[in-house]
Amino acid sequence: MSNNKYKILVVEDEANIRSFVETILEANDYQVLTAATCTQGILMFHSHRPDLVMLDLGLPDKDGLEFIKNARQDSATPILILSARTQESDKVSALDLGANDYITKPFGTAELLARVRAALRTSRFGAAQSALPGAKFTLRDLEIDYDRRMITVGGEEVRLTQTEYNIVALLSEHAGKMMTYAAIIQAIWGAADPGSTKKLQVNMANIRKKLGSKPGESRYITNELGVGYRMYGENE
Repeated sequence: MSNNKYKILVVEDEANIRSFVETILEANDYQVLTAATCTQGILMFHSHRPDLVMLDLGLPDKDGLEFIKNARQDSATPILILSARTQESDKVSALDLGANDYITKPFGTAELLARVRAALRTSRFGAAQSALPGAKFTLRDLEIDYDRRMITVGGEEVRLTQTEYNIVALLSEHAGKMMTYAAIIQAIWGAADPGSTKKLQVNMANIRKKLGSKPGESRYITNELGVGYRMYGENE
């Protein structure tokens, strides 16, 4: 059945990258639509309603950020940024406008597919999953029981403070999505003050220790310095 394939819209002006991405996705059973400009991408987005968008920021007619603003007016479709820009400010702007994740060129096939799977899963389960009675989140040997506000690793309960639990639960509800420091701070504390980022980093350091991650190792949560944190998707 070809009609139940995930539809992915690739908005990228470099023909070689566009065909590289298209080839990989089609070989993995995704249906692919392509656009070479921001304007064309926006038109295709509204007429085809894809399940995921892969978007380059440096487009010839308009900045890719314009695409994100337009799409986010009425849609939560996951958007994965493909970009050669490595400035943190670009990543943060794209993520804060509503992009789900960020992949920097050049990238390999395995990384690309893992990010696509994670972004598609984010949209399927989203935050609604944790609101369901009895909902649980599992990532390798980590399990979160939302009803009991309890986290176990390898069957052993991990004792977290309220704030630490809230941070882990928030990241798990958006697993596969890179969340900026500002977005996490807003969700956890409701307002930012000059010490917020430091406070978040201290909490994260404690969480990592309690979850048994060694320094420099990211078993469940990955950190992109200056940008934010991302809980791995369930099959990553």
